[in-house]
Amino acid sequence: MSRGIAAERWLDESCSISPTAQQAATSFAPTVHFLNESLSAMNSRELRLKNRPTGTPSAADFELADVTLAKPGEGQLLVQNLAMSVDPYMRGRMRDVKSYSAPWQIGEVMQGGAVGRVLESRHPGFAAGDLVSSNLGWREAFVSDGAGISRIADPVAPPSAYLGVLGMPGMTAYVGLLHIAALKAGETVFVSGAAGAVGSLVGQIAKIRGCTVVGSVGSADKIEYCRGIGFDHVFDYHAGDLPGQLRRAAPEGLDVYFDNVGGDHLQAALGAMRVNGRLALCGAIANYNATAPVPGPNNLMLAIGQSLTLRGFIVSRHEDLRADFMRDMSAWVTSGQVKYRETRYEGLAQAPQAFIGLFSGANTGKMIVHLAD
Repeated sequence: MSRGIAAERWLDESCSISPTAQQAATSFAPTVHFLNESLSAMNSRELRLKNRPTGTPSAADFELADVTLAKPGEGQLLVQNLAMSVDPYMRGRMRDVKSYSAPWQIGEVMQGGAVGRVLESRHPGFAAGDLVSSNLGWREAFVSDGAGISRIADPVAPPSAYLGVLGMPGMTAYVGLLHIAALKAGETVFVSGAAGAVGSLVGQIAKIRGCTVVGSVGSADKIEYCRGIGFDHVFDYHAGDLPGQLRRAAPEGLDVYFDNVGGDHLQAALGAMRVNGRLALCGAIANYNATAPVPGPNNLMLAIGQSLTLRGFIVSRHEDLRADFMRDMSAWVTSGQVKYRETRYEGLAQAPQAFIGLFSGANTGKMIVHLAD
């Protein structure tokens, strides 16, 4: 289900809202409020990890809890989250294994990207009314000493955009394509998960750089969306024969593959690469909920003969590029060169369903949980 939002000129055509989320919007409205006029404490809610899932997570793996927040003390600030992000990488944090992000602990509140408004501040670096970003999502509000919180000065888009096109997904697309894959003008680029938060931006950045762009998606609606934002060729991977579809879309081969999927997509891309091609390994969502090993590419030998470069990356390790990203992406968004779409769920209680929906392709563009206006 979609809803027109002409007032938000930065969005593409609409902001998708799941029917379930829309029905629940009023019953799960944010509950942040002060308990009394003296502002001594306030009620809020947070989501905690209840179980470590096997396979695809379910709502039973999350627990919604009421909490009471004390009034901020000296050097602290109180933030109400306006929107929070759910992202595929979070599935790894549900496992008790060593990774680049620490695992969530059973019974503890989870963390993720969020944008909020400062309600009250006794911190010298923040004032009431400031728009801020943090990694303290999965909760309606929090009190902090300011560690890990950044003020969003002079925003050029609605707050939720700083979780997507102007946030981590946007920077992932920018860093992965322009620096990890070292894109050159006029090349042919293939991106999997092309209608997602990252993939849709990879395609548009490549078009800005004068490249031919091929994308794979999972539905006819997503084919239409990618064509509308400039992709030259888009196909539905459910039709099968990935190597054949890719060959027909890029008969002269690929210079760059931006991998969000892994598995059969990576294998098909390896078979289509030109000499000196580059593969930016961003994600492998085909593996995230697997209960048995997902077959990897059996044609890796092609990397030798074709002199290919395969390089994985974690965007948080490239903070030196943030200023460049914010400068360029802000300009592209305000000029209309880059468009974006959000799929929104309403209210913290719907965050688990939003997260689970990532693995069934429920989102076009960035998946957002809207918490407050």
